[in-house]
Amino acid sequence: MGVPIKPLYPPSRIVFPALFRSNETMRWLALLVTLLALPAAAVESRFYYSGDGVLALRNAHFAEVLSVRYRDADGHYDAAALARIEHFFRSRTDGKQGAVSLRLIELLDYVEDHYRPKHMTLVSGYRSPELNQALRDGGRRVAQASMHTEGMAADVQPAGLNLRRLWNTLRAQQIGGVGLYQGESFIHIDTGRPRFWEAATSGVDQNPAKENARLFARTDFDRYATLDGAVIRLHSVTALPIRIQRQAHLGEQTIELSPRDAGVLGDGDCWLINTPADRYEFVVRTPLAPSAARQPIRLMTCEPRIGDTPAEVLTNSVTQLR
Repeated sequence: MGVPIKPLYPPSRIVFPALFRSNETMRWLALLVTLLALPAAAVESRFYYSGDGVLALRNAHFAEVLSVRYRDADGHYDAAALARIEHFFRSRTDGKQGAVSLRLIELLDYVEDHYRPKHMTLVSGYRSPELNQALRDGGRRVAQASMHTEGMAADVQPAGLNLRRLWNTLRAQQIGGVGLYQGESFIHIDTGRPRFWEAATSGVDQNPAKENARLFARTDFDRYATLDGAVIRLHSVTALPIRIQRQAHLGEQTIELSPRDAGVLGDGDCWLINTPADRYEFVVRTPLAPSAARQPIRLMTCEPRIGDTPAEVLTNSVTQLR
């Protein structure tokens, strides 16, 4: 919030010259003084689910406590604070770090601020691919294309809250992926497609993401003044090559995409992703303002499609930043 601008004198104490003492003029001047005394309007969040910009967590594996303001009142993100969060979320056995999604940080802050746990403990944050594979090899029920390996998931213990009630509430809100692990006293939260499960019904044993079966996309924010420069990232990529049409769609509007990675090559009307990378990202090159209605951006894949690659890949819904 902005700092309130206080008038030097309360409205009732201000004495105006005779020239300004008509009833109509006095009413307008009183209104002006009142407006000046009001605090500045809050900056609209770039995400649908966000908190106050301060995240507080305990770490279940390291003797560390995090309390950090990562976003200021003007909506600007603090790079040093985000680096602290990234370190706090590091892979618990090998200490490797990966970028933690802003969307996930805001979502955890939302849970913290709206449901008021006594404190939240991070059980699992970023998970290196090596740790993820070691857990799978050891018989642990973890997904091959785990959202943890992309910095998009967190397992947390919200002290003092009823886990099942919180799980039911979050799944009803369609915030993303929500898993209930009652026996281990934590809840899984990720920023993938809305879905829900319990420990016994996760289905990871069947490897549901194989051959790009669960391919999806996310934009860097939810709200935009213009989509020009917006970043779209593909997730749950489990097989290559993937061909993405150069043009995507928002409602009836067409937008142009270009890859951020120089290794992505043009292939007719499509972009060809044929080389493994840490991330697969495209940039919107069309100065289009999204509508007030929430709509996903639709990316189309090109033939030939490998495995179970879908013909259409959806982002989260985007809308206009007011």
